[in-house]
Amino acid sequence: MPTFLSHLLDLILPPRCAGCGRTGAVLCAACLGAMRARPFARPPAPGGPPECWAAAVYEGAARRAILAYKERGRTALRPALAACLLAAIRAAGPPAAPFLLVPVPSARGALRRRGHDPVAGLAALAARGLRGRGRAAACAPVLGHRRRVRDQAGLSAPERARNVAGAFQVAPAAAGRLRGRTAVLVDDVATTGATLAEAAAALRAAGAEVPLAVVVAAPRRHL
Repeated sequence: MPTFLSHLLDLILPPRCAGCGRTGAVLCAACLGAMRARPFARPPAPGGPPECWAAAVYEGAARRAILAYKERGRTALRPALAACLLAAIRAAGPPAAPFLLVPVPSARGALRRRGHDPVAGLAALAARGLRGRGRAAACAPVLGHRRRVRDQAGLSAPERARNVAGAFQVAPAAAGRLRGRTAVLVDDVATTGATLAEAAAALRAAGAEVPLAVVVAAPRRHL
């Protein structure tokens, strides 16, 4: 469903929870509470992704809410999903120094199809929430693609790794400003960790430190 139509329906019709279907909120208190109640982590891997924290397991209400936001244009879910990111950041213990939230970029074809940039929107709102809590954080959408990639959805683990191998680069205008900065990667879902590993490599090549990644959800077997 096009984003503008989905947003219009959210304004006109009584909202239904994207997690459980109850009427009254785009994401009910019970589903939101469950989605940010037990953040969990995967330790860093040498040469791979940084330590990664997820707010929720990618199943049930969390999976339905993310897909509704990302694929069906329910952008009214953004504040609730950003709150999940904040829960993951709090559980991880954010860097003490000023840091950047860097969204993982979506494939260009996916952006055109969806009509919005789901991860950049979440990162911007999470950065605003952190500043409201007195943390020196900013959203920095500095990553882009150096070549065309496929949407990772539906790909096997080896296909995911090949799809994103060497795929990311820091925008030339931002490269000089990243040296010595601390970056926290942001994505909606982490599965194999291949995307986070490649994104972290691009930021490190520009001189940034990447101690942490945070996602809304991940399959528990991968984290």
